[in-house]
Amino acid sequence: MAFPDRIERTLQLAHPPERVWAALTTADGLGTWFGHRAEVDLRVGGQAKLTWDSGDTATLIIERLEPPRVFGYTWPVYGLSDSDPRRTYVEFTLEATSTGTTLTMVESGFAQLPDAEHKAAFAGNTDGWTNELGELVTYLDGQA
Repeated sequence: MAFPDRIERTLQLAHPPERVWAALTTADGLGTWFGHRAEVDLRVGGQAKLTWDSGDTATLIIERLEPPRVFGYTWPVYGLSDSDPRRTYVEFTLEATSTGTTLTMVESGFAQLPDAEHKAAFAGNTDGWTNELGELVTYLDGQA
């Protein structure tokens, strides 16, 4: 049976690409909407470390960086142990519009997982992106 390999979301944001880019790629931005704290080494091969008040953490490895248009990274698969080498790839693409920015987020790599792991990871991240992208919008809309 073939499994879905990707989650894709597109948002129309009333903010210029530079502002959206900063929300995606800076410690202040990521540490507000996508975690409670963040450290970012913004370069290909660099890492962004996210920490939540719950004690959860995630380490993103930056794979693609084309400011202010494309930000891509790999990160651990939801539901697998931190020592598991399998990762998914997340890419944000920003396109300037007359009213702000079209933001497209694609996470891929779920097809590498067997049945039970795929179901948990795909469902967890599908729900997770709905919540996190909602927090991104709230963060951007709340900035002066």
